[in-house]
Amino acid sequence: MNRRSFLNSMMSGAAALGTGALARPAIGWAQTQAGRSPTKLAAASRTIEVNGRAARVFGLMQPNGTHGLILDAEALFDVELTNELGQPTLIHWHGLTPPWEADGVPDNPLPLLKPATSHRYTFPVGDGGTHWMHAHTLQEQNLLAAPLIVRRAADRARDEQEVVILLHDFSFTPVEELLARLQQGQGHDAGKKSGDMAGMSMMNHSGMGHGDMGKMSMGAMPGMQMAGMDLNDIDYDAYLANARTLDDPEIVRVEKGGRVRLRIINGATATGFTIDTGALKGTLLAVDGQDVEPIMGSTFPVSMGQRLDISLALPTGEGAYPVLALREGAAERTGVILATSGSTVKRVANAGDAAGPIVGTDLEQRLRARHPLEVKPADRSFTLTLTGQMQGYAWAIDGGDALRARRRQRIEITMRNASMMSHPMHLHGHHFQVTAINGAKLAGAVRDTILVPPGASMTIAFDANNPGTWPLHCHHLYHMATGMMAYVTYEDLG
Repeated sequence: MNRRSFLNSMMSGAAALGTGALARPAIGWAQTQAGRSPTKLAAASRTIEVNGRAARVFGLMQPNGTHGLILDAEALFDVELTNELGQPTLIHWHGLTPPWEADGVPDNPLPLLKPATSHRYTFPVGDGGTHWMHAHTLQEQNLLAAPLIVRRAADRARDEQEVVILLHDFSFTPVEELLARLQQGQGHDAGKKSGDMAGMSMMNHSGMGHGDMGKMSMGAMPGMQMAGMDLNDIDYDAYLANARTLDDPEIVRVEKGGRVRLRIINGATATGFTIDTGALKGTLLAVDGQDVEPIMGSTFPVSMGQRLDISLALPTGEGAYPVLALREGAAERTGVILATSGSTVKRVANAGDAAGPIVGTDLEQRLRARHPLEVKPADRSFTLTLTGQMQGYAWAIDGGDALRARRRQRIEITMRNASMMSHPMHLHGHHFQVTAINGAKLAGAVRDTILVPPGASMTIAFDANNPGTWPLHCHHLYHMATGMMAYVTYEDLG
């Protein structure tokens, strides 16, 4: 699969919001499961309310209306996906490590799933964790995403209430128009409905050299914006937590003195957040579904595609406790409210008094994996440069064409960001360990999505144990759609 065919598939059918008839189940490629009854999942349209207006969006629903999936670890992922959208689609199982044929990236190798047809996916689900599933096309902007929670036996035995929070950014503007405005240099105007433009200039940083970028550091001033850095491409109409704004938030009833495990998924297409647990101290237990050594705090950054598991201990009295997601570099926020049965829930405004913190590397430098990779030298090492310019809105991964692996090799990739925007880089089909930040070695977190801030470098290592042609891309949807995509190709696919 080349970049041109991928970009064409990204654009296919992203705007229409129709509904097709349910077709008979397709046989699918996993014919060994004949006789089993798969879990049914439909990519379908739904209506939500945003800022007092009805919005037609997408979703991934089970027949009983449940949005998303909850599966048992070490069981079989046996899901029949039916396309009820009236346009082609395909779903990526983000955080799982399926066989390449089941990864859900259009034409890599499966084609888009046609309207009113089904496909059955069958593979081992693997270990537990907080994951999610989403379209690998522009349909992701229309909320074609849902939680995919894999629970271990220890999770089921734990006396702890689980609360899943899926974050998203939302615009009434059609997604193709958002992308076109970015390519025309309209910047922050891209996400505003007509008549409500904010108008900010966009910076052309195409001429910056690696030496200039190397002089900049994101770690020196936490929460401060680097001069010239562009934090947000789009000012959206709303920011959502479980498809709701703070004007009408989800209120989760909790027990006095109980424990809550937050499973937080940043499903936004172009927005980084900081999770603020407010009066409750939280303990970070996992990132991207992978356990880390516990870290206590009340604010935790999360970039696009990343996930956080945070444990909270509730006071013994009545109370209402907002869990907020603060938009990076801006006052907007979203979230849910945890509330005991006898508490009074007060309204929380959609905007705070101060801008949300910059999502940088401070937390990443502190993370340590509970189950790190075996320590051994790399068999192959690669260096990539993340580049881009706002004029014409073109993004790329220089050196990405060279990514090759053979089974059982240890692969090391260093990504250097020579642009003025952060890039959350996601590798399909594998989990990797962060082994260096800005050249400083560490035994960091195991995860599948790592943020590379402007001027920074991140080194990751993984074992080539899943043959295929695997995307490595920025999880900012519009950066990916305009070229920030490479592939790790196994040389021994046969």
